[in-house]
Amino acid sequence: MDRFDTSTDEEREAAVTAAAGAVRRGDLVVIPTDTVYGIAADAFNHQAVQRLLDAKGRGRDMPPPVLVSAATTLDALAEGVPPWARTLVETFWPGPLTLVCHQQASLVWDLGETRGTVAVRMPDDEVALAVLERTGPLAVSSANLTGRPAATDADAAEEMLADAVAVIVDGGASPGGEASTIVDVTIPEGRVLRLGALSLDQLNAAIEEHGVVLTDEG
Repeated sequence: MDRFDTSTDEEREAAVTAAAGAVRRGDLVVIPTDTVYGIAADAFNHQAVQRLLDAKGRGRDMPPPVLVSAATTLDALAEGVPPWARTLVETFWPGPLTLVCHQQASLVWDLGETRGTVAVRMPDDEVALAVLERTGPLAVSSANLTGRPAATDADAAEEMLADAVAVIVDGGASPGGEASTIVDVTIPEGRVLRLGALSLDQLNAAIEEHGVVLTDEG
């Protein structure tokens, strides 16, 4: 396991290069995001995604979300995204909002038991976005063992996951420290599956013009 700092431009470039190279080799990496640290794998590498689930101690019934570097990538991964959900994207991406969508039927990947859906987010973190720009979509879950708090710094991620990952990128303490809010957009009225960094009031204020009122289903 190699750990990289990102304090200077040169260090950041070395960290991004190392993380992207590890992902392309099928290895797991830990990267900072705007919410909490994440453990990441190439979303289109079946074996790497399974290793991610194994590293966390999660089953295939808990598939990881997918992070992207641009909002336009949403349409490459998802279909049938309603207009009100696109308003959420315009308002809160990049940021702590995850959308559960119907996945594109043509996608050849295996994230687990997704039931034809994919959870997508664009993080508001320069290092994460730089890695994503070089790798393409990444399957990313919070950097922790299941049942333990999500890592909000590289030390915590290393303590839990050092044996499972090839690279840890140290971006300092997570600025948010709170997981993203997850919204299911696969049904016309939508629903909040997990409240996180974005509140129900913030979400509903953004989509008021559409006549959609989200509820928190926990």
